[in-house]
Order: sequence, then structure tokens, then C-alpha cells
Amino acid sequence: MKYLVYIGITLVSLTSCGDDKVKESEVVDTAANVESRDGSGLKIAFYNQDSLQIHFKFFREQDSIITKKQLAFQNELQRRSQDLQNYVIKYEEKAKANLLSQNEAIQMQQAAQQKEQSLMQFQQVEGGKIEQETYNKMEVIGNKIEYFANQYSEENGIDILLVHAKGGQFKYIHPSMDVTVEFTEYLNQNQDNLVDDIVK
Repeated sequence: MKYLVYIGITLVSLTSCGDDKVKESEVVDTAANVESRDGSGLKIAFYNQDSLQIHFKFFREQDSIITKKQLAFQNELQRRSQDLQNYVIKYEEKAKANLLSQNEAIQMQQAAQQKEQSLMQFQQVEGGKIEQETYNKMEVIGNKIEYFANQYSEENGIDILLVHAKGGQFKYIHPSMDVTVEFTEYLNQNQDNLVDDIVK
């Protein structure tokens, strides 16, 4: 009987040990086998977009043209709005003083409506033209910068040329990588030699 108990305990012990070994062998290694990469040979630079807009002559010239047109449009819009307002005030004053016949009152109302419609049409048409012209000029400027960014990077062996701007993705880039001054000078020296059709 003692032998049977001993054999039973031995079998239970062996079975338990076997279970532990199975459990250990079932554990999977989840550590990622990522290959390290050496980026020391990568040449990265950046230019500051805000500074480029100030010092890139072509950008300043185009921006100045648009700004003048926008200002002229706003002034004319304001003049026409004031003209309409003055006309309406004059009509209301005459109407209150009973200085208008029924026919004159109708004519003045129609004239006021025509002036209002004319103002709205001017705002939509001329405002739309300036908006489209602004978009077109910004597209040309963007295409020029992109074209010369490629040329500049190839000539200077730059692998990645980043755009740094306030509110952009890159919150900090080491100042030693800043080529804003050089790239802007490159743009100013070369942009006149570029046919506009290439970047439109």
C-alpha cells in the first residue's frame, strides 16, 4: 500500500513538472526585432517660411500687387456703400417731410434697389476676380519655390529640405540646419532666369 501511495505521488510530481515545462515552452517572445539604422550620412536642412515671404523679392512684388488691388477694391466698395447709404437717407428725409409724390417715391425706391443690386454685383464679381488672382499668384509662387527647392537641394547635396513655419509640424529644428538666408538668396538670384511656363 505504501508503495502505491509513493508511486501515485511520484506520478503526480512528474506530471506537474511536465506541465510547467510545457507552459514555459509556450511563452512567445514579443520583443520587436528592429534593425537599427545609421542616419549620420543624411543631410537635412530647413528654411523659415515666414522669413522667405519677407525676403524673397518675387513674393514681395506679387504680394504688393495683390495688396494694392485689394485696397482699391475695398475703397471702391466703401465709396459705393456710402453712396447708397446717403441716397437712402435722402429718400427717407424727403418721404418723412412729405416732399415726394407717389410717383417720385416709387422712382426713388427703384433707384435705391438698383444701387443695392449694383453694389452686391460689384462685390461678388470684382471680389471674386481678386480672390482668383490671389490664388493664381500664390500658386505660381509656390511652384517657383518648389522648383528651386529641388534644384537647390540637388546642387548642395541636401537629402531633405524642410519648411519650418509657425504652427507647423516641426516645433524645433537645430539652428545649424537653417539655410533660409542662403536659399532665399538662391531664389532671388535665379528666379528671373526661370520661364514662368515651367512652374505654372
